[in-house]
Formats: sequence, C-alpha cells, structure tokens
Amino acid sequence: MDVRLVPWSESHFALLERINTPLMRRHVGGPETAGQLLDRHRRYLELPSLGGVMFAVLAGGEPAGSIAYHRRNWQGEEVYETGWNVLPEFQGRGLAVAAGRLMLAALRGVVAADPAAPGSLHAFPAVDNAPSNALCARLGFTDAGPCAFEYPRGSGRFLRSNDWRLALR
Repeated sequence: MDVRLVPWSESHFALLERINTPLMRRHVGGPETAGQLLDRHRRYLELPSLGGVMFAVLAGGEPAGSIAYHRRNWQGEEVYETGWNVLPEFQGRGLAVAAGRLMLAALRGVVAADPAAPGSLHAFPAVDNAPSNALCARLGFTDAGPCAFEYPRGSGRFLRSNDWRLALR
C-alpha cells in the first residue's frame, strides 16, 4: 500500500471530523464538540510554529488517519510527543506502522539538524489500548510503565496511560 504523510492543512478538517467518533475516541474521553474540534484543527495548523507537525496519513491517496509529533515538557524535561489515529476501514493493514516509520524518519531529520532539539520521543496510549501499545513496541519504543497523563493538556483530566520512550539520537 502506498502510504504518505502530508502536513495538515485547512482541507483536512473533514478527516478530523471522521476521527471524532465514539469508536475512534474511546481511549481519550470520547468525541469532542464542534467548537472543540475546530479549536483542535486550529492547533494542528499552528503546530509547525511550535516545533511540531500534524500529518494527514494518506493510503493510496485517500485520507486514512493522522499522526503527529510536537514538543512538550514531561517530568521536567523537554521531549517530543507523538500520537496517531487510523480510520477503522484502514486498520489491520500495517498502515500505522508505515506512518510511524515515516514520521520517525522526518523527526530524526529534524533532530539531526538541530543539536538543541529534544532527544527523545514519547507516546502515551491508554493502558487498555492494545493496538496502540503494540504499535509502540513495533516501532522500537521502550515501555517505562503506567503513568497519569493529562489529556487534553490543561484540561485537568488524567488518563491511565503507558509512557513509551524512544531515543532519537
């Protein structure tokens, strides 16, 4: 399958709406309101100015999901964080692994060009999200164990997640 990542654009709002379902958002607190979704779309568009990128994942030219990396502070250290979504009709085909490898290659290029960039990438899937935890393992992350992870950031709502880590250098 031809898998490509393209930077998030205005045209990807429809993809975000397709991701905003009870099934797709079950591990992160459920669907968001129309206003919250529009705010999320705006944050995705602003990520490059904050040292990150949200990508639309294309499979055979069709929007199939999303994957991102961005900077954040985690336990007193600046790190990169990643997260992803794959639409149900594209799951089980290796799309998440292919997208993850493409994202990692892009991020490693950024880190190699900037000695001041954070040297690690973290993912925080819910402890009961078996597919996302398996993806982390397949991509070479190390499981540092469960943690309380605030999502969305600043919401005061904490999820029971695993802290997966990957050295970028």
